[in-house]
Amino acid sequence: MAPLRSFDAFAKPIDGIRERSVTGGIITLLASATAGLLLLSQIIVYLQVQTRHSMHLADSVPSVLFNNASPKKLLGHRIPLRVHVTFPHLHCSALDYSHDGNAWSSGKFEHYHKAPFTFTKRKPTVSEYKESTKSGVENNRAIEKLRLEGCTLLGTLQVPRVGGTISVSVSPDAWRRATSLLSFGVDPSKDPDPFHGKMPNVTHLIHDITFGAPFPPGDNPLQKTHHVMDNESGVALANVAVKLVPTTYKRTFYAAKETYQASVSRHIVQPETLAAQRSTLLPGLLITYDFTPLAVRHVESRENWFVFLSSLVGIVGGVFVTVGLVTGCLVNSVQSVAKKMD
Repeated sequence: MAPLRSFDAFAKPIDGIRERSVTGGIITLLASATAGLLLLSQIIVYLQVQTRHSMHLADSVPSVLFNNASPKKLLGHRIPLRVHVTFPHLHCSALDYSHDGNAWSSGKFEHYHKAPFTFTKRKPTVSEYKESTKSGVENNRAIEKLRLEGCTLLGTLQVPRVGGTISVSVSPDAWRRATSLLSFGVDPSKDPDPFHGKMPNVTHLIHDITFGAPFPPGDNPLQKTHHVMDNESGVALANVAVKLVPTTYKRTFYAAKETYQASVSRHIVQPETLAAQRSTLLPGLLITYDFTPLAVRHVESRENWFVFLSSLVGIVGGVFVTVGLVTGCLVNSVQSVAKKMD
């Protein structure tokens, strides 16, 4: 065992030779403070989230267009589309909606979208009416009466992962009745006129329209959006084009989540433009959406735990080793100079 002593890199000093001094205590405190600051900064760096983005071609998913397909075949081919819109000046009896041309008034909408994945119409609540009109009316009794003239559309559809359109507008019968009454003074219906002899005001508020799972770090541009038809008639078409970017969202310690980011462009089409183009679109809200062929991967991660632990050990050990080397060099230099002076 004696030959092994020559390989000992941790030689023990003799107690009688070791000497403690005030200078050494000050140097030790400074080294400890420096190691503590570096340790704290390393912890702060570790707790910060590193975000990385990458782009790639989106996976090609064949669309299943028919509802009579089995749920297993539909899995992954459709995404939820949530809609919550309020028309404060349009009665529910005069409101129509459609998806890809399948209108509720024609009965085709209910054929392709069955409960629970469908839309429902109801009277707006007091808070919905206040938010959609921004009239500043605080009298709840007055609002209770006024909100009966409005309509709120809400619900969730399961739509294929292909481009499509959502339309919320004046119903064809109500539009024919309003134009006939204003143009010829003839009311083809015996029911009470919901527009009171005026053109239908299609001002509306989009409370929320969401495609698929929302992207947590981003904002939804189709949320709290107010389209005010400020012309004399109140008739216009809000044309909204939506580009959906498939986004994979990955967080530390969580499974990857498939979400969608939306890029939105919108403009108001005036009735003169609709008439000049001989458009068959009715006043209201038209949303055209499509999916981009490029997908984004958003990854939030932290430094590897073993790398972090190695950094901590290296900081503490490195500070004291460096201070020991510098102190030893200074002490030896002072001793050498003192011997030469003697």
